[in-house]
Amino acid sequence: MNILILGSGGREHALAWAVKQNPKCDRLIAAPGNPGLALIAECAALDILDGDAVADFCGENAIDLVIVGPEAPLAAGVADRLRAAGVLAFGPSQAAAQLEASKAFTKDVCDASGAPTAAWAAFSDLAQAHAHVEREGAPIVIKADGLAAGKGVTVAQSVEEALAALDAVFAGGEGQVVIEECLTGEEASFFILCDGETMLPLGTAQDHKRVGEGDTGPNTGGMGAYSPAPVLSEAVQKRALDEIVGPTLHEMARRGTPYQGVLYAGLMIRDGAPKLIEYNVRFGDPECQVLMMRLGGQVLDLIQACAEGRLREARVHWADDHALTVVLAANGYPGTPEKGGIIAGLDSVPETSEAMVFHAGTAAADGRIVANGGRVLNVTARGRTLREARDRAYAMVDRIEAPGLFCRRDIGWRALGG
Repeated sequence: MNILILGSGGREHALAWAVKQNPKCDRLIAAPGNPGLALIAECAALDILDGDAVADFCGENAIDLVIVGPEAPLAAGVADRLRAAGVLAFGPSQAAAQLEASKAFTKDVCDASGAPTAAWAAFSDLAQAHAHVEREGAPIVIKADGLAAGKGVTVAQSVEEALAALDAVFAGGEGQVVIEECLTGEEASFFILCDGETMLPLGTAQDHKRVGEGDTGPNTGGMGAYSPAPVLSEAVQKRALDEIVGPTLHEMARRGTPYQGVLYAGLMIRDGAPKLIEYNVRFGDPECQVLMMRLGGQVLDLIQACAEGRLREARVHWADDHALTVVLAANGYPGTPEKGGIIAGLDSVPETSEAMVFHAGTAAADGRIVANGGRVLNVTARGRTLREARDRAYAMVDRIEAPGLFCRRDIGWRALGG
């Protein structure tokens, strides 16, 4: 198969690394890619938001399958354009991608399907939003209603913080915001493949959103993750499928927008009962890295079955193992990251089926690898136990020479008991 992966981050590097292990993969192209991806795939300069350009590229290069990594091309309808051109695509339609592109849309689907989620209200008027916050009090959650790369959420601990978050959303004079009650419990990520009719649980992970150790400081796109997530026991997964994911997919089909692709359910679990925080319509980042580390080459078979509507025939084969990834971020992140810092020592880090450094925000300059984004590297390891995976990952971190980067040193603390 000739396979095209759209995207340039750590998620796409991990997807390419896993897909490359499958003997079905004859030619692998990443667009636009990054220096890490360039070591295992061809990289092509391509505007991945331009569906016509992507479809034309597929025709010119005899692409058999396109895997859409990030959410923006899905929200732009690239998967629709590919299917119209007769290209097999993995990812939901533009209409179904509203499950991530619009918080209000998702809340409406939850209400219609009976899926448990936080109480909510949507506003396009700043004064009305202010009045709602002052009436409800804090803690309270403010969500910008649109794509925000995983960072458009403020969990406000005071009314003043919530009002400031609202002002930021409406700073340009217009805005749309969803205001929610603040759920309590333990947060985890549940990934499900869906082909429009069949759903197949893919795996679980737990992310570390806060920038500081002990889960302190502002939210980020994710500072690390591990898989599996102990809080998502088989019983909790069954409840999530029966009470949240299944009803959501039924409602989407009822609306004439069946869902095809990977559905990422961000859940809050309290006393064994899950509630939906939000949906994402793509693999999480950095959760994808730990899932790919555990799944390996079989992920291509699963993605192909999903795209072809054959999930009822598919099975996920898990080893009894664990994976953990540590994000190395540029100083200043999640504010204004410092770019251009030289990264050395990558050649001394082992790259095997149990250890990989996935490039997220890097660039090549004068023969060197430099930081070119907020989250720069994803140092990922697998082990028989989570502690073994963690120790292996941090041993790899310590071999990388990058004074302009930092990381949390407590990834996995919740599952490891501190």
